[in-house]
Amino acid sequence: MAMRMSTLFLRTLREDPADAELPGHKLLVRAGYVRRVAPGIYTWLPLGMKVRAKVEAIVREEMNAIGSQEVLFPALLPREPYEATNRWTEYGPNLFRLQDRRETDMLLGPTHEEMFCLAVKDMYSSYKDLPLSLYQIQTKYRDEARPRAGILRGREFVMKDSYSFDINSQGLQKSYDAHRDAYIKIFNRLGFEYVIVQADSGAMGGSASEEFLAVSEHGEDTFVRDDSGYAANVEAVEVPQAAPVEITAGPAHVEDTPDTPTIETLVNALNADHPRADGRAWTAADTLKNVIVMLAHPDGTRTPLAIGVPGDREVDAKRLETKVAPAEVEAFEEKDFKEYPMLAKGYIGPGVLGEEKASGIRYLLDPTIAQGSAWVTGADEHGKHVLDLVYGRDFTADGTIQAAEIREGDLGPNGKGLTLARGVEMGHIFQLGTKYAEALGLKVLDENGKLVTVTMGSYGVGVTRAVGMIAEDNLDELGLIWPREVAPADVHVVATGKDDAVFVKAAEIVAELEAKGLEVLYDDRVKVSPGVKFKDAELIGVPTILVLGRGLADGVVELKDRRSGDRREVAVDDAVAEVLREVGQHDVAQDA
Repeated sequence: MAMRMSTLFLRTLREDPADAELPGHKLLVRAGYVRRVAPGIYTWLPLGMKVRAKVEAIVREEMNAIGSQEVLFPALLPREPYEATNRWTEYGPNLFRLQDRRETDMLLGPTHEEMFCLAVKDMYSSYKDLPLSLYQIQTKYRDEARPRAGILRGREFVMKDSYSFDINSQGLQKSYDAHRDAYIKIFNRLGFEYVIVQADSGAMGGSASEEFLAVSEHGEDTFVRDDSGYAANVEAVEVPQAAPVEITAGPAHVEDTPDTPTIETLVNALNADHPRADGRAWTAADTLKNVIVMLAHPDGTRTPLAIGVPGDREVDAKRLETKVAPAEVEAFEEKDFKEYPMLAKGYIGPGVLGEEKASGIRYLLDPTIAQGSAWVTGADEHGKHVLDLVYGRDFTADGTIQAAEIREGDLGPNGKGLTLARGVEMGHIFQLGTKYAEALGLKVLDENGKLVTVTMGSYGVGVTRAVGMIAEDNLDELGLIWPREVAPADVHVVATGKDDAVFVKAAEIVAELEAKGLEVLYDDRVKVSPGVKFKDAELIGVPTILVLGRGLADGVVELKDRRSGDRREVAVDDAVAEVLREVGQHDVAQDA
């Protein structure tokens, strides 16, 4: 039955909502698809539910096509399985925890590896039952510290998560490849540009993972690619280890550098008071910056970590977070300096850093720092720096860490220059291996009658996030422009003016279109001006708009393509056939 705007639960807005940041987010609210309830929490209205259902249908079709079976687990879950995998603790503040009336610990599910694992354990016991793939489309809950961009990053959201169960790693690879192919088909149908990148598995664990990122300047994820086909989330980029270089620097020497607690002030002082012998000016790249952070572990303990990077680089917070997960990165504060009096704030050097040094603080270097290279760095005394300090000769580290910022043109793993872009994570696929099955005792008998641990894969698609991303990628200054496969209706019929004949004919055309199997949004509002109706139609964004108005007296109506903006008059008697052609149902149109 057609959605009639006279009764549809819908109110469009002329002004952008104050809390909306991105263009698509603003339009989703203005056009009446969603309404904000609280930060990161949204109500889905009828038009939004239509689009969301179309996205879910695409996901279901492609998952069913690879033989995956749909189930549905509860969102309210017991603590014990997550305790067994240590995720009750590892999830930290992102996990919504609560207690029932008996003071039993519960949680709102952020993801469901444990539940799927236990369900299979309960029902299957033999290799003959495998391989198996199960999926659900269900609401998830994560207490995001910074919910933003509307439904792109919420605290309550709908996700398709699926899990594969195989007898060995070879079977896992087949399941992983099948899901990867299904994801390609899903994202090809959703109507936005995306790229597949190597990703860090993070707290999920496993041997390999890839992300499907929607390319967007508004994305929170930075990814890199090169002309060899390599692509990776910046958090997963492995910068090559610099080859050792010949030592050319003389002995290290400490110099007075008063009032130089920053790299900029240090470089200025070096050029003014300690010019280089080769005549080249000192730059930030000649300095070694030692950054101290505090790691907050899930068990409540805190340990410091020192990271050495070239002075012209910053430590990338996201890269660092993935390398130290499940610990969280916190600032090293004044109270922390008081506990480590050997650290001279602004003048920290390698002399006191390292597990075997005075501070006992683990010291990790960026891999671009080569053995034999010389640096200017802190002398561990206020107002002093040491020059010509050579890595490998004068100082060492406890290891390396891939945590420095990546820049355009940096060399990637293939030795090619990297280009940077931004994206939104829309899907993530993991080769989990046996991590969760081992923790929860999921074993089956193999063909030799021996108990073996089941090998798992995990695969997620952000359903509600996809709606938000499609909106961000399909809009103009007038409103949304939905791709046809996910649009809330096939055609938006607009009846204008006060002539009853217009509304009578519009109702007839709507009935004919519905009889042909089309979904129709019908603007049958009587006391609303044509201008308001046209603005609403452009704002809502159904790809085909059919307008009945004054031209009806001359036997014509107007057909508009929302994406191209093209308008054309067609004979009223041909309107239904023309709409059918417009929406791509050529065979039906010819039969009509």
